[in-house]
Amino acid sequence: MPTHGLTRAALVRRGAGGGLALAVAATPFALLPSPAQAAPTDGDLTYLRLLVGAELLAVDFSVRAQRELPPRAAHAFERIVADEKRHLVRLGDLLTAAGQTPATGGDIDFTYSAKTFESGGAILREATRIETLLLGAYVGAVASVTTPELRLPLAQIAANEAQHASTVAHWRGGPLIGPALAPALSIDAVSTALDGYES
Repeated sequence: MPTHGLTRAALVRRGAGGGLALAVAATPFALLPSPAQAAPTDGDLTYLRLLVGAELLAVDFSVRAQRELPPRAAHAFERIVADEKRHLVRLGDLLTAAGQTPATGGDIDFTYSAKTFESGGAILREATRIETLLLGAYVGAVASVTTPELRLPLAQIAANEAQHASTVAHWRGGPLIGPALAPALSIDAVSTALDGYES
């Protein structure tokens, strides 16, 4: 007869309903203190600041693109803008937690070639370049950051950027599925690419 009112069969039946969590919480391992989160290194903070710049570019470009595209495509860019803004909030939180002040849209003036917004095709070509840049930047960041706690949020954003790239490819009439192994861009390559958009 069990002395604590929880048989093995009851534990299996309850499973994710709370019994398992209760049983785990009662184990000695649950009493161990959780390891303190490591502070991001200077290199990791540089990556986060660079990713904020890339996201600001994506927002700036996509807002401008919305004004020039047909309604169905503009709606897709509206969703992209919303996603990029959520990415900015997450990156901003990570930087703020590390005592840094994240850049905002007012801190950077972006410029584009004269032909960037002259047609839907030109807009989608530029969107492809920007989304490819962001995806590569995040994949490179996941591979390069040394602070373990940064890897999950960066990987989550990379997954969303891959969706953006697929959406843009759809509107261009290209393949919806990109390379099986997305390219990773170095911090220097991302920085150089962003320099091309800053006035």
